[in-house]
Amino acid sequence: MQRFFDLFFSTIALLILFPFFVPIIITLYLTGEGEIFYIQQRVCKDGKMFGLIKFATMLKDSPNLTSGTVTVKDDPRVLPFGKFLRKTKINELPQLINIFKGDMSVIGPRPQTERCFFAFPKVSQKEIIKVKPGLSGIGSIIFRDEEKILGMSKLNKLKFYDETIAPYKGELEQWYVENKSLYLYFVLIILTIWIVIFPKSRFYEKILKDLPPLPDELIVLSN
Repeated sequence: MQRFFDLFFSTIALLILFPFFVPIIITLYLTGEGEIFYIQQRVCKDGKMFGLIKFATMLKDSPNLTSGTVTVKDDPRVLPFGKFLRKTKINELPQLINIFKGDMSVIGPRPQTERCFFAFPKVSQKEIIKVKPGLSGIGSIIFRDEEKILGMSKLNKLKFYDETIAPYKGELEQWYVENKSLYLYFVLIILTIWIVIFPKSRFYEKILKDLPPLPDELIVLSN
């Protein structure tokens, strides 16, 4: 049933959004480095790799510069128009094509690069690859301001990601897999829409009361 709804939602969304994609494509071509889409290899179900599609928002060689595949607030690698696309999450919309193809689901653990995936606890890794990755999910909802959180930390950004953010994010994605249901699928879709409209809201805490507790280091930065 989830695959049916994935196909239904991705088809409808692509048909509706296509006219809005055209000016974005033109703007990216004229203001960036001539790249429209950025395809990056991510970990998916069964530990396989697939090409995740995004609108290009960063310099072509960005994975080999500064913080690699971890993006921080005011990252100098982000192109001017890319900042707007990333802030509004519009850069993620081409992943509707991945959903239509069957690489992803609307809801699931966010697909990670190998570097970020292996920063998750091993027990979380084993659970996460049991399901398809998602355009959104509990990890995306709680870490909607991940770049801002990284920017606020006074610690080394990569060290803070590996030792604090990644372990908790892994627990969240593991929680999703262990509680996966069609009901949770629709709840997380609604919460995703809610967060887009009210980005500072923590309404999810009232709906999902059995989530893994937030580490103290993240409580301080998220308040």
